[in-house]
Amino acid sequence: MIRITRRHLMQSTAAGAAAVMMPSVLRAQPKGVDGNSVRLGILHSLTGTFAIAEASMVDAEKLAIDEINAAGGVMGHKIVPYIEDGASEAPVFAEKAKVLLRRDNVAAIIGCYSSALRKAVLPAVNQAKGLLYYPTYYEGQEIDKRCLYTSQEVTQSVIAAVTWMAKEKGKKFFLIGSNYIYPVTCNKIAKPTIAKLGGTVVGEEYVPLGHTEFSSIINKIKAANPDCIYSTVVGGSNVAFFKQLRAAGLDGSKITLLSTVVSENEIEGIGRDNAVGYYACMGYFQSIDSPINKKFVKAIKDKYGANRVVGDPMQCGYNSVYLWKNAVEKAKSFAPDDVLKASAGLEIEAPEGTVRFDKENHHVWKKVRVGRALEDGQFEIVHETADLVQPDPFPKL
Repeated sequence: MIRITRRHLMQSTAAGAAAVMMPSVLRAQPKGVDGNSVRLGILHSLTGTFAIAEASMVDAEKLAIDEINAAGGVMGHKIVPYIEDGASEAPVFAEKAKVLLRRDNVAAIIGCYSSALRKAVLPAVNQAKGLLYYPTYYEGQEIDKRCLYTSQEVTQSVIAAVTWMAKEKGKKFFLIGSNYIYPVTCNKIAKPTIAKLGGTVVGEEYVPLGHTEFSSIINKIKAANPDCIYSTVVGGSNVAFFKQLRAAGLDGSKITLLSTVVSENEIEGIGRDNAVGYYACMGYFQSIDSPINKKFVKAIKDKYGANRVVGDPMQCGYNSVYLWKNAVEKAKSFAPDDVLKASAGLEIEAPEGTVRFDKENHHVWKKVRVGRALEDGQFEIVHETADLVQPDPFPKL
């Protein structure tokens, strides 16, 4: 207990006629706050297999921070980013989360890509009573009390994607994905959806993360002769997969391939020629024709170069910073518990359009779009949901 003496509490009146006792309370600074600044953690892979997507997410998050600081900060506090490289490895992510939460005492963390990385980080976040904004599409099956999910969960993308393919391209599907929870869960939802649409699954294959030899699977695809390939191959493996598909005569002009994990950023790594004609289902495409998106894309190019492209995870990372800022200002507090409460039902106008947190499940309502890859690496939007799509992280299959 801190003892405050009478001498510390004595103050003179303006007239000096009398001394009075004034109450005084010693208060700790809010989490992450130092004077007129606030620390925000950014935890992504700058190296390893996921860096193809995550490095650009860091760029978008830094842009949002710069914009907010230029406009006066968050409740008058300048955001100071603390950036850590999780190196695409779950144990590294877990350790770096502890560094951010315990050593750096950040107000919140924005980060992670795969679900394995998120799940590695959440124990540290919960132990520290912190807050994680997760800006990547994922498989659902989770509502963590200290995680806010700012991209689409699986039902929002998979159901829209499969429904569009079945109606527009055909009902024979071949499913291929990387061998971890997101692709497996996607396909668990895709299969009953395909069946309800009167379709059939003629093949289902999984490959290890980082896999680069697809010739045997491509032979199976040829033998099965599907109308559509639904792909959840992730990361650097897509470079080999798309290139080998094209070499085998299954380019975008010959077969319908749709991915829910390939954005404009991945196409830059895959190679534009290898991706032309294939489809993706995302909440955001750079080609969205709106004033707010044009301003966002221009800001990215002005900051990082005219050749930079913007993909869905980048935009969701950018949105996450603003969602945190707005919740802090709504709560009038940096305390994670107050920010969580203020986030329920919180809505912003983002480059993708309206994004609104569900009032109960920490996920966002948003539109979902299908785009076709063009020669310049951009997507022509060929389908867009009429309304915001409700998140359903625990669907009844």
